[in-house]
Amino acid sequence: MRQILIGDIIAAARSLLEVPPQAWAQTATTMLDHAHMADKVVKRTGVPHRKWGNGSLMAAAFPTPKSAEPFLNNPAYIEAMHLVLQQLIAWRRANRR
Repeated sequence: MRQILIGDIIAAARSLLEVPPQAWAQTATTMLDHAHMADKVVKRTGVPHRKWGNGSLMAAAFPTPKSAEPFLNNPAYIEAMHLVLQQLIAWRRANRR
């Protein structure tokens, strides 16, 4: 997976708001896996993955446009950002190579 920037966390959190909260953890892990697989495709072929993009978390999180970014006083948005960061930490620990 490409380096994670703050925009990637924002994109992933916004995507989580599109699914029920009970699906957030699995959805976040899936986005991380897709970004990682897309990055491998880009490195091997030089071409972005047709569905998951260029290997960034943002590309994997935003295959389609989303609604406007919520403000940071939105509790669900803050929780989504927190969960993305937790899942990223867990994913990195599980995928150390």
